[in-house]
Amino acid sequence: MRAVVIDEPGKIRVTDVPEPEPGQGEVLVEVGACGVCGTDLHIAAGEFPPTPYPIVPGHEFAGTIVGLGPDVEGGWAVGDKVAVDPSLFCGHCRQCRRGRGNLCENWNATGDTVDGAFAERVAVPASTCYRLPENLNFQQGALIEPVSCAVHGLRRLGVEVGERVLVIGAGTMGLIMSQLLIASGAQVTVVDLAESKLGLASEFGAVEVATSTKGLSRRGFDAAVDATGATRAIEDAFDALDRGGRLEVFGVADGEAKITLSPFRIYNDEIRIVGSMAVLNSYGEAVELVANGTISSERLISHTLPLDDFEQALELVRSGSATKVQILPRPS
Repeated sequence: MRAVVIDEPGKIRVTDVPEPEPGQGEVLVEVGACGVCGTDLHIAAGEFPPTPYPIVPGHEFAGTIVGLGPDVEGGWAVGDKVAVDPSLFCGHCRQCRRGRGNLCENWNATGDTVDGAFAERVAVPASTCYRLPENLNFQQGALIEPVSCAVHGLRRLGVEVGERVLVIGAGTMGLIMSQLLIASGAQVTVVDLAESKLGLASEFGAVEVATSTKGLSRRGFDAAVDATGATRAIEDAFDALDRGGRLEVFGVADGEAKITLSPFRIYNDEIRIVGSMAVLNSYGEAVELVANGTISSERLISHTLPLDDFEQALELVRSGSATKVQILPRPS
């Protein structure tokens, strides 16, 4: 079968590889669509420490079960259409036993640490599969993983109806988070340096959009979410908070990055700062949110490319000119 292989940082090829065999409790999934994520850029560049090489990347995906390994539970059958949670928590470390599997001490994930879905087929644990509702196609199904990350982020932030929330970043994750916040009853303002990205934010219901926090008509937000990982953006989000506000670091920053925040203001204004990392028991809810239209999934997909154009897909994401880019591994 054909797959993307990253042999080592900076060395990428699309080639023939052996088809995976589903093991104990696993199913073989024929990939219908797989989204390109910022994490894939880090993996390609050697900037995601958990990743071993060589690896087949790809962790945002949906497809059809085409094979069953031994002792598969859950009533799965060949022909079932599924979205797949890439999380592979160990279940026995201290963090897993505390119910915080996304912080697993033995953390693994399909496409991040084991071979993933930028391939025609991938073997995954049946326990990570979620039935794809009939009204969703594979491209929409591949968006369930980033929606699941945003669901976890929303839970971490905690938002009350009517609160004023600032979202910095109108890429895929910022737009998904904005939609969830709006659906929760928040008044959402979106900031992004690229004015071309702000139209979707307005379409989804943002009360105000701007290319910088300095251009906003309002200040004093109850909560702010950084969906960029850029240090200046995080600092701007902090500065825009009202007393008693909350800041969520939702975007992925460089591991060596540092930010400058006022400790006096954190103390005096009782500012809370939280992080949100990946997925945690949020996949099922994400399936429902995409299926019921709370997330305008098809409006988020800007480009679909074949497997052979994987490096072009990376460049589209890297350039910031796209929203969600997806790879369709099987020739149409």
